[in-house]
Amino acid sequence: MTETSPASGAVPFEQVPERPRHRMIDRVAAILELVARSGAGLTLTAVAKALNAPVSSVHGLLNGLVAVGYLDERDRIYTLGTAPYLLNVIAGRPPVTSISHEQLQQVHAEAGLTIALSTSVGDDLFYVDHVSSEPEYAYLAENRLRRSLLRTSAGWLLLADREQRDIWAYLNSRPVADADYIEQFLYALEALRATGVCAAPGVAVERGDGVSVALRERGRTIATLGVVGVRETIIERRDELAKICLRHAEEWGFR
Repeated sequence: MTETSPASGAVPFEQVPERPRHRMIDRVAAILELVARSGAGLTLTAVAKALNAPVSSVHGLLNGLVAVGYLDERDRIYTLGTAPYLLNVIAGRPPVTSISHEQLQQVHAEAGLTIALSTSVGDDLFYVDHVSSEPEYAYLAENRLRRSLLRTSAGWLLLADREQRDIWAYLNSRPVADADYIEQFLYALEALRATGVCAAPGVAVERGDGVSVALRERGRTIATLGVVGVRETIIERRDELAKICLRHAEEWGFR
């Protein structure tokens, strides 16, 4: 693995530190995700237990989040509030879910393979929605499981859109076992940014691979539309699949 990016030829990413984390912010983010994932909401005790934290300190954070609209409380049950959605409205940014399931079904009808709408939260990739008859991919999407940005075609596009210092910091935090994938990503970085397409990078686990296109708003990648399948099939059809995804992304106004 080289110490400089082939895309820039200058900055040694090993020298760029990760952004410092803040314990309180981490805990607030964990609370919001726990409550969002719960569906029906959680009690104070359940949140504290999940965080392995004192009830007294968690109670203060929950009250604060309710006060500013990030959580709601009814009958001592905490659910997600309207503030997270409102921020996107204020920013004029349509949520990724503005792409309907029916639209993904249209892509699936053409491609005949698993279709995934993906985005990133922090350093993880999530499937927001999908259309698939394959249990493995359906399980990943329906359970909102975290996936590696470096091991998916969608993740490459979302990572490539970040500020350079954040890309370097992310790569710096990867384990030694990811060295080859880092090298491949850096080699492709300029093309990923220029085209917004990642076709069969060959980094997925086991026999899988994908073709993804960036869904862009105001020049920034907010999500990806991708086709996932067996590597041999993806490689054979990658140009065709990229054209299908690009056409739909343009029709939806995200290019």
